[in-house]
Amino acid sequence: MMSKKARSTVCLILTSVIWGVAFVAQRAGLEYVGSLTFNGVRFALGALPLIPLTLCFERGENNKARNVGALRTGVIGGVILFSAATLQQYGVEFTASAGKSGFITGLYVVLVPVLGAAMGKKTTIFVWIGAVFAIAGLYLLSMRDGLLTIEVGDVVLLIGALIWAVHIIYVDKCAGSVSPIRFSAVQFLTCSALSLVGAFAFEEVKASAILAGYVPILYGGLLSVGIAYTLQIFGQRNVEPAKAAIIFSLESLFAVLGGAAILGEVMDLYSYIGCVLIFAGIIVSQLAPGARARSRTSI
Repeated sequence: MMSKKARSTVCLILTSVIWGVAFVAQRAGLEYVGSLTFNGVRFALGALPLIPLTLCFERGENNKARNVGALRTGVIGGVILFSAATLQQYGVEFTASAGKSGFITGLYVVLVPVLGAAMGKKTTIFVWIGAVFAIAGLYLLSMRDGLLTIEVGDVVLLIGALIWAVHIIYVDKCAGSVSPIRFSAVQFLTCSALSLVGAFAFEEVKASAILAGYVPILYGGLLSVGIAYTLQIFGQRNVEPAKAAIIFSLESLFAVLGGAAILGEVMDLYSYIGCVLIFAGIIVSQLAPGARARSRTSI
């Protein structure tokens, strides 16, 4: 029989697999609906599993101040999440592959401690070594023939990774003062509402198109947002934060594998070397004592 720690590790690995393959779903979904429509529907679907979770785990949570706090901070978190998710979706649309998208987005793991250092927080040499590896990898992945050859999607994804890092720092700041599952439900619903408003304003929203693309949309919503988040909650109960962060970094690797297996994507040798360097940078940046698990939905 598996130990609690082993079961938690499996949960975290499954989370990374789901998030990695989600880049494939995001590219596939664009064949049916626009970026804002895709995000609007999937984040609404992602909020649904949090309703029974709230009933199960926070039945006794009747503290008015914490509930109001969850609403206020959840809306702010949702606005930041909307910005990051929108940039990521447009980046996926305009960059070369799902695997490349996954690795550029994965830079948020390195950017979090770098931003922390910029705000005066203490950091270690591991963070800066990891940043150097990541920059070298990004160069090989996107810019080795000069800045003029970088794809628009790469720039959008890089800005998105920066916003993901800001989102993580914000969530980390307010995590101890709000009801966590309610906070997540509010931010997912806020992100969904903003996305749908944008979709109706700038895209052609058709129910038939949403139904036609139900497979990637359901994957992006129920699996990537809803189920993966739930697995993360259970997984991080019995796994050390630093180890959890390293497991989460596998998301980028699974994005490449998913893109190759499902979409038939192939990158050149230099791009694969760039992926390896970025992955090394992510791992090295987490070697600092007491490193915290950082993921796009951690609270």
